[in-house]
Amino acid sequence: LDIPRSDDFVVLQLTVSNTRTSEKKQALYRDIVRRLADDPGLRPEDVFINLVEVGKENWSFGNGVAQYV
Repeated sequence: LDIPRSDDFVVLQLTVSNTRTSEKKQALYRDIVRRLADDPGLRPEDVFINLVEVGKENWSFGNGVAQYV
């Protein structure tokens, strides 16, 4: 995509429920980049974000139970 990277390049991969709209995802990306630009001072071009979306049945928070099902 012709995005110039520096040695400060960071990859963030988040596993989330597949419940958010495209608009909410865009807002999340902007907010993460803004915060990382503020502190510790990363360039927006150096922040790569990947969401891994899974269904509610794919979560177990303990006790061998899929709590969202």
